[in-house]
Amino acid sequence: VILYIFQGGYIWHLFSENPSWSNAAGNVGSHFIFNNIFHAAFVILWVYGRFWIAELLLVLNFLNLVALYLRYPTTPRFIHIPVVSGPLAWTFVAIFWNGAAMVGAHNTPARILANIVIWAILVFGLLFLVAFKDYTIGFELSILSTSLAVHQLGIKIIALQWIFAFVIMAVLFLATLVFAAPEVFGDKGPRSQGGAGEDRERQPLLNDE
Repeated sequence: VILYIFQGGYIWHLFSENPSWSNAAGNVGSHFIFNNIFHAAFVILWVYGRFWIAELLLVLNFLNLVALYLRYPTTPRFIHIPVVSGPLAWTFVAIFWNGAAMVGAHNTPARILANIVIWAILVFGLLFLVAFKDYTIGFELSILSTSLAVHQLGIKIIALQWIFAFVIMAVLFLATLVFAAPEVFGDKGPRSQGGAGEDRERQPLLNDE
C-alpha cells in the first residue's frame, strides 16, 4: 500500500514543470508500466492458485526491474524508491515466497532448503549496498525480512526461519545505516559526487567570464 502511495507521487512528477524531474520520471515509464502489468497478473494468478505461471511472471518482472536498475541506477529518490528499488526488493522476495507455495514447502527437506535460500535476501541486499551504495533497497529488504520473520513466528515458534529472518533484518539494517549516513548527513553519496563533478567541469568557464 505504501509503495502504491509513493507511485502516486511518481505519476505526479511526470507532469512536473521541472524538466529534470519530468524527464527522469519519463525515462523509467515503460518499465513502470510493465512492472504494474506483471504485478496485477501475478495477484490474479496467486488468487486462483496458478503458482507456476505466477512464478514465471515474477521472474520476468525481476528481469525487467534489474534492467531498469542498471539503466537508471541514480534516479532521484522520489522516483527511485516507488519505481525502481521498492518493486525490485519486493519482487525478489516474492519469487521465493511464491516458489514455496508452488512446491508446497511443508516437508522437512523443503524447510531445510528454505532455511538456506533465505540468506539470499542478505546477499542481495549487501550486493546493492556495496556495488551501488543504495541504502533504499537495504531498508526495503529489512522491512520485508521483518515481515517474513513475524509471519513465520506466527506459524511455528520453535523454528529456525524466523530467527534467520530477524538476523538478516538486523544485519541489513545496520549495514544500510553505515552506507546511508554519509549521503544523508554529508556529500559523499554517488549523486552528490556526480553533481560536484559537474560543478568542477563548469568552473573554468565561470572563471573565464
